[in-house]
Amino acid sequence: METYGTYSDYYLRYLELLSKEYPTQAATFTEIINLQAIVNLPKGTEHFMSDLHGEYEAFYHILNNCSGVIREKVEMIFANSMTPEERDDLLTLIYYPKEKLDLLKRQHIVTDDWARTTLNHLIRLAKLLSSKYTRSKVRKAMPPAFRFVIDELLHSQPDEDKNRHVYHSKIFDTILETGSTRQFIYALANLIKRLAVDHLHIIGDIYDRGPHADKIMDNLMHHHSLDIQWGNHDVLWMGAAAGSQACIANVLRNNIRYHNMEILESGYGISLRPLALFALDRYRQEDGIEPMVKAINVILCKLEGQAVFRHPEYNMDDRLLFHKINLKQGTITLGNQTYPLITTDFPTFNPQDPYTLSPEEHRIMSDIQSEFLESERLQRHMRFLYSHGSLYRSCNNNLLFHGGVPLNADGSFKTIYFDGRPYKGREFMDKADFIARQAFEKRDESSLDYMWYMWCGTDSPVSGRIVKTFERSYIADKETWKEPQNDYYRLNRDKDECIKILHEFGIDSPQGHIINGHTPVKVKKGESPIRAEGREICIDGGFCKAYQDSTGIAGYTLIFNSHGIRIKAHYPFKDVNQVLMNNVDIDSESMQVEMEPKRVMIGDTDNGKKILQMIDDLNALLAAYRQGTILERAEEG
Repeated sequence: METYGTYSDYYLRYLELLSKEYPTQAATFTEIINLQAIVNLPKGTEHFMSDLHGEYEAFYHILNNCSGVIREKVEMIFANSMTPEERDDLLTLIYYPKEKLDLLKRQHIVTDDWARTTLNHLIRLAKLLSSKYTRSKVRKAMPPAFRFVIDELLHSQPDEDKNRHVYHSKIFDTILETGSTRQFIYALANLIKRLAVDHLHIIGDIYDRGPHADKIMDNLMHHHSLDIQWGNHDVLWMGAAAGSQACIANVLRNNIRYHNMEILESGYGISLRPLALFALDRYRQEDGIEPMVKAINVILCKLEGQAVFRHPEYNMDDRLLFHKINLKQGTITLGNQTYPLITTDFPTFNPQDPYTLSPEEHRIMSDIQSEFLESERLQRHMRFLYSHGSLYRSCNNNLLFHGGVPLNADGSFKTIYFDGRPYKGREFMDKADFIARQAFEKRDESSLDYMWYMWCGTDSPVSGRIVKTFERSYIADKETWKEPQNDYYRLNRDKDECIKILHEFGIDSPQGHIINGHTPVKVKKGESPIRAEGREICIDGGFCKAYQDSTGIAGYTLIFNSHGIRIKAHYPFKDVNQVLMNNVDIDSESMQVEMEPKRVMIGDTDNGKKILQMIDDLNALLAAYRQGTILERAEEG
């Protein structure tokens, strides 16, 4: 390869492209100084949430209070100067500025003196939170209308004549005189929340069970910095939005069973009226099972059976159960055991052709499929899941995924075949991620079927268990309900196994962790979210209200700042009205998972490594200018 001095031909071309952005020596060394300062700042706070399951109000509150980070800062600054009630008032104002101001206005509390005091408190808090960021980054986080004023207030320094104090007092006077107090409080509250958390990780299962996953998606689409690791419920909706009828039937069943049809009908404009009328017309109600539940269960069993027949490589013949029904006796035989069915109401069941939809079922599913494909809001939300999501992510020595990496019983990575080619470990996860993307782009039958398999397959990276939909729907004997899991969910308690998995994904740090969700941590039974001597952390603690009786809490979140990792156990959220009227925050318990041996700076992070590489490149560009290998350009303007 041809070289120029110490530069290869390719690297010189890169430096020439870089010189367009930094056309002079002065511009180059100014950026080096700037970047060198950035890598020596503390790393920003990362916030981890998982298994939100449509619980919008609890999610939104924890997003607003940053899992207690803002409360900790308020306690730090104002513990000796404000009463607990005053601090709670300030926190509620930050969490819900519009609603709290409306309430205070009705209570005649919003006076000029109150406004001055409150603005000072908010400025002090924003100043503390901004201290770990560059001034440029903080300025970009400010709303444009107030950028100059907030920047002045945050970066003031005391002077001997107290001129700055007078200057700032005049700024507050002007805010009050112009009637801008409310907008200015909004701006400061939003800035505080944005500075409290630098980056958000959502580790799967935004959808199902709770009523308002669509509102969560709307909120996430406006978040300043986040990534998403897909969960099995997310993949199910992604497959449904791409047109998989097996996925659509499962989405319908989940939401009908949990009485969450509002998200489909009002949220995404998908009408269930034809299905409801069909169910009422064809199914009985005497056995206590809702007709719509029975109707969608039958459709689901048929469509899933078709997918199993198309893919013998899924090894799911044991899920072909519909043809084993004996309607005359009202039983089904599984293995050597015969079980009574809880209903014999199967009006569209054809023993000679059990897995084919009836003409009515076919028409209904075709119409609903079209509505899924044509729902503009649903398609927008799914595109966001694809553009900001993936099956896994390696970030700052943490490996994030929702479910698990398929393993054999001996702990080795399980080999999975796609089109006759073997994949395992990280290569398997990459291939599954690729197929998920292909399903949405190409909408070919094979990829769409794999989206369904990821929802319910034992070797799925987001499910990892045999889903017993039929047994749970039709057989009373709960022994048949047990859902065997992939060996990952047993072996993830083993430290050496977790270290091996981390190494497979390029994480060799002694501070490396697997962070996932998917399997609720049952605190009531003594389970802990911290496993494998701290190498694996599960943060599915039961955001979903349906799980809270068994878990004993209402979700885990994780905070990773420059000092270490803390896990937060949250207790059930009442409602926003309770927060506003009584300053009720979510009660949380904090547990230190790990203290960093030394404070983590930006230079120690993944992004910091990129910045350090950029510094090296800029130093090379500076040397090229000085050697005359690259000539400086005249700066524009």
